[in-house]
Amino acid sequence: MLMEALAPLAAAGGTAVVQAAGTDAWNGFRQAVARWFGQGDAQREQAALDRLDQTATALQTTDPAEAERMWISQEVSWQARVETVLEDLDEAERDRAADQLRDLLAEYVPQIGVAVGQGGLGAGRDVKIHARDNSIAAGVLHGGARIGPPPTPDPPQG
Repeated sequence: MLMEALAPLAAAGGTAVVQAAGTDAWNGFRQAVARWFGQGDAQREQAALDRLDQTATALQTTDPAEAERMWISQEVSWQARVETVLEDLDEAERDRAADQLRDLLAEYVPQIGVAVGQGGLGAGRDVKIHARDNSIAAGVLHGGARIGPPPTPDPPQG
């Protein structure tokens, strides 16, 4: 599997970590994510648990004015961690780890309100959509999405 094909999975993993922090699903999700990162190595698993705890603390204690920046920072950080794990594996191991991560997300993500599919992400609760440089990242859109200023209204008739 090419890394380009795994980028949406890594992004979904990063989003799921951030959205799970502070929810009822956090403890089970946190353990499952740490096991995935550890891949059988207790030391790597403990390091992942420590990072996950740091993330949860950072998200819960951040000043509300900085919350969005922290949210984005943590999502990007976890996405990069997932990508690094996958990049460091040979092709067969990468495919197996990707399948394991998909299974993990499929099991826990519905509890935190996010749906992860092949190349996509949707949510059943609040979603933060971050737009930058005329781009947008979003899950399922029913209707349209427009980037840029709203259309100019028609002139008054009469």
